[in-house]
This record gives sequence, C-alpha cells and structure tokens, in this order.
Amino acid sequence: MRPSATADAAGAMANMDDSIVWTSRGDNALTGTYNGKEEVGGLWAQLAGKGFSTAPHDFIAEGDKVIVLTTATIAGESVESADVLTYNAEGKLIAFDTLGDPTNANRVFAK
Repeated sequence: MRPSATADAAGAMANMDDSIVWTSRGDNALTGTYNGKEEVGGLWAQLAGKGFSTAPHDFIAEGDKVIVLTTATIAGESVESADVLTYNAEGKLIAFDTLGDPTNANRVFAK
C-alpha cells in the first residue's frame, strides 16, 4: 500500500491506523522506523521526490498479515520487493515493513 501518486496517498492514509509503524530497511538516509501518519507522509514525500512508484503483483494473506510482492521503482530503476502489512481488528493498517534488496534505495538516498 505504498502509493504511486497523490490521489493514492489520500486513500492509503484513510486505511491506516493513526498509530501506524512503518519500517524502511537498508543503509540510507530514509532507513528507520516512522511512527504515525505524519511521519509516514513525510517519508512518502521524500520517495515521491525521486519518482517512486510501486506495482503490486501477488498477495498472500493469513490472519492479520498480508504479504505483497511488488515491483518498486525509484529514480527509474526497478527492483522486486516483498511488503509485510499487518492489520488490526478494524481492518486498519497498523504496521508496514519492506523486505527486499535495498541497493537502489541506498544509492538514491545515500547518507
């Protein structure tokens, strides 16, 4: 549920719990944990500045977790990734963690 355009961002934010915990892996300027919608929005703004987009293509759901296999593009370079989404009983997203090769993000968002 990483939006590729502003219109998607509003819809995605509406489906998030206010206490969302978003984990960005790698060794770059964006690596870390973002808490709450405001911090996540700030992360998304930085990603959007580098032409970020995502194309989910496979979904695996079990209980409160959904694994989304996606093709993520940053600065014109695409990589495959797996996102782990966790939902609460109300169906709101409460945790998001991207697992995959961070090489492109490490290059684009070098410390």
